[in-house]
Amino acid sequence: MMGIMVLCPVSRHLLRSSRSCGAWGRSLQRPSSKSVYTSSHGFNHEGIREKLQAFPGGSIDLVKQESGIAVLIINNPSRMNAFSGGMMVDLEEKVGQLEQWKEGKGLIIQGAAGTFCSGSDLNAVRAISNPQDGMEMCMFMQNALTRLLRLPLISVALVEGRALGGGAELTTACDFRLMASGSVIQFVHKHMGLVPGWGGAARLVHIVGSQNALKLLGGALKVDSDLGTQIGLADGVLEVPQTGEGTIGLLQQAEDWLSGYTKGPAPVIQAVKRVVVSGRELPLSEALRTEKDVFGTVWGGPANMRALANKSKHK
Repeated sequence: MMGIMVLCPVSRHLLRSSRSCGAWGRSLQRPSSKSVYTSSHGFNHEGIREKLQAFPGGSIDLVKQESGIAVLIINNPSRMNAFSGGMMVDLEEKVGQLEQWKEGKGLIIQGAAGTFCSGSDLNAVRAISNPQDGMEMCMFMQNALTRLLRLPLISVALVEGRALGGGAELTTACDFRLMASGSVIQFVHKHMGLVPGWGGAARLVHIVGSQNALKLLGGALKVDSDLGTQIGLADGVLEVPQTGEGTIGLLQQAEDWLSGYTKGPAPVIQAVKRVVVSGRELPLSEALRTEKDVFGTVWGGPANMRALANKSKHK
């Protein structure tokens, strides 16, 4: 069996050429193609972007670490880290940067000052409350969060304090959710006369199933760490340290947790994420073809050849 896996130069060339095969596989390399809406759907990207930028406040801060794990911080503590219009644009820009990060393997999203995110800033919401602008804001954020979920990075939402409304939706755009003790995720949209508009409902159904999603949305239930773990919304619970350095302690706990899934070369971790995304989103036959294409990008690559040389299959 081991002899079969030794590649001659011609075979390597042919396998390398498979990197360009498959329309969806090629789309993984083009950030814009990851978007749900384009101008063909009546979406005016530049128009809504300009309108959102008229409502500044807060920031989305990105720190890329040598470990290959980045930290994205929702930073607007005076408004419970609610998204201003400018922050929505910031988020899209930071996602674009992460799409191009070749050394990246993981991403942690957290809120500043001990709380996660309270959704959208009502000042911006009131200013774009006409149906057309509301729909375009919805499409803008669905695009940004869909691209976030499709990043070739394994992502986790670190939930401290409260994740409300759009903040709850943001947690569903990550691969995993870790809840600090005492934290709450709540889809409060019903109380605002709304339903989720940033893609949170569709993603929630995939995470917890339709019945639990109905309960969370219809009842606007407060999901604590116990309920979150029970229904599969939370993938782990982190204890808040009592040392007065809670945020630092929780972030380190989250990094330690995530590192269990990001050990190894970046191309391999990114390939793992890509085949999972294709399996989740594509029909089986297309997902299989994409898996074949992604397989071709790592077969015979440096990590594969090192593993063969070290006979590390069963380590």
